[in-house]
Amino acid sequence: MFRMAGYCLAAVLAVCAGLAFAAQPAAQARVYFISPLDGETLQGPVTVRFGLNGMGVAPAGVDKPGTGHHHLFVDVDGLPAPDQPIAKDGQHLHFGGGQTETVLDLPPGEHTLRLVFADYNHMPFDPPIVSDLIHITVK
Repeated sequence: MFRMAGYCLAAVLAVCAGLAFAAQPAAQARVYFISPLDGETLQGPVTVRFGLNGMGVAPAGVDKPGTGHHHLFVDVDGLPAPDQPIAKDGQHLHFGGGQTETVLDLPPGEHTLRLVFADYNHMPFDPPIVSDLIHITVK
């Protein structure tokens, strides 16, 4: 009886631990822009292609070690909160279907873009997997 209770307690603690901490990425994982390039001036709409090394892409909700999915921050200062799921709005775009590119209809002017790779629950990895911030101009 006590052995069974011990197993149950261990299982509950394991589940709680998984909820309390961000997943750890694979060593050397990195996310980057294939296109556009930093400083590029483009005619809209803008095709954005995501690059990833060291991990795999899986849809949101699929809890498979070594995988996650892309998020694109458009005109956002700063990085996501490490202890909260990434926001979902017009500036924090989610690609939970496993997409690796998108087309943006940005207004003319200067814009910043950053990729953030997150786990199946939209939680940033620890340490975070983020691209360099790039600057583009849309004509």
